[in-house]
This record gives sequence, C-alpha cells and structure tokens, in this order.
Amino acid sequence: MKLQNRVCIITGGARDIGRSISVKLAKEGAKLVINYYGSQEQAESTLSEVKALGAEAILVRGDMTKPEQVQDLVAKTQEAFGEKIDILVNVAGGLVERKTLNEMDPEFFDFVVRLNLTSTFLMTKYVVPHMSKGGSIINFSSQAGRDGGGPGASAYATAKGAVMTFTRSMAKELGPQGIRVNSLCPGMISTTFHDTFTKNEARTNVAGATPLRREGAPDEVADVVAYLASDEASFLTGLNMDVNGGLLFS
Repeated sequence: MKLQNRVCIITGGARDIGRSISVKLAKEGAKLVINYYGSQEQAESTLSEVKALGAEAILVRGDMTKPEQVQDLVAKTQEAFGEKIDILVNVAGGLVERKTLNEMDPEFFDFVVRLNLTSTFLMTKYVVPHMSKGGSIINFSSQAGRDGGGPGASAYATAKGAVMTFTRSMAKELGPQGIRVNSLCPGMISTTFHDTFTKNEARTNVAGATPLRREGAPDEVADVVAYLASDEASFLTGLNMDVNGGLLFS
C-alpha cells in the first residue's frame, strides 16, 4: 500500500491503460478521482471495480481541453478529498484519426494537439497550486513521440513529442518545490487504441520485431505508473520512460 491515502487524479482513467492505472493505484491505497469524457458505462464499471477493492473514489466527467472543466475537476477533487492533491496522471489523449498531410486541415491538427498536449498543460497548471513536496505528475507521451509514429499519425506524434519536452521543462520548474514530473512512452500495448487504428498485420509485424516478441499489456504500464508515483522513485524526474518491450531504445 505504497500510496496509502494519497489523492490521485487520473484523466482518461476509465478504460484501457487508464482503467488499469485506476485499479493498480486503488490496490496501492490511493484515493482516486477518475476522469472520463465519452465512456460513461466503462467509467461506472471502473468505479465499481476500484470500490470493490476498498478504495475511496469518485467519477468526474469533463473535457480536459477546456480550462473551465479542468478547474471543475480540481474543485470536485477538493470537495471529496480536501485541499491537497498528491498525484496527477495525465492519460487523456488520442490519435483521433489517421490523416496524411494532404488530408489534414488546420482544425484537425489543432484538435489533436489540444487533446494530447493542451490537456496536459491545463491539468498541470491547475493542479500544481494544490501540490506540495512529494507530489508526482506522470504524463503520457508515446513511442510515436520518439519515432514520428505510423502512417497518418503526424499530428499525434508531434503532440506526444511536445509532451516529452513539456515534461522536462516542468521537471526543472517544479523540482525546487519537491514535485517530480515524468512521462511514459508506451509502444505497442494491447488496447482498443490499436484495435481501432492499427491493422492486424501491422500489429503482428511489430510484435514479431519486438525483442520480447509480443505486445505489452495495460497492467504492465500501470505498474510503472505506480512506481513513478511512489516514494520509491523519489530521485527520478524529467524522465521519459519507454515501455515498449525493447522495440525502440531512446
């Protein structure tokens, strides 16, 4: 129970990797605020699962690209669990759709950047005033942020690359306050993301080229989040950690 009674916000915490993180942190004793936007049924299922583990938890629906909804999330967190927020996990994001340069219009590019980068900025901006020494922020980048992504993923890859840079900047800025900021760069993790956006042949080829010869599991990502959130990682900040089975070495 290495996160006993620590207040944790997880954006995009209702499904896939976010759900696994919610469950893992519940097992470690955290008090959870699970944010979701379009997946109410999955959110309610996740809430039931973490409460069955004995965790204190609430759901808050909100679009994390909108400042007023981010502020509402923070306010509801404090109403439920008090002033202090200990852990922030910024999972919310997505590829949205694969589009080449010729297919993209400026509005689409801006939307993908807002979804993946601006949401992380806004959550950080409005949560940090309520964090103190020992606080931990874990952002979500992607292997795409390192290698440019697959076909039609340039907007997503660009935003995720920027998340890595933002993570490093915040690690420097917030370090003197005792707040650590790290990010994860998942590779091929078995989720509905790849069910939607990646062809089966491509998934098979990537798994075959990975030294561990398989896709990763959401629980394996959640384990790393729990470590980075805990005091066991007390001297780690500014890290963009690859979780990809050895497919890409940064």
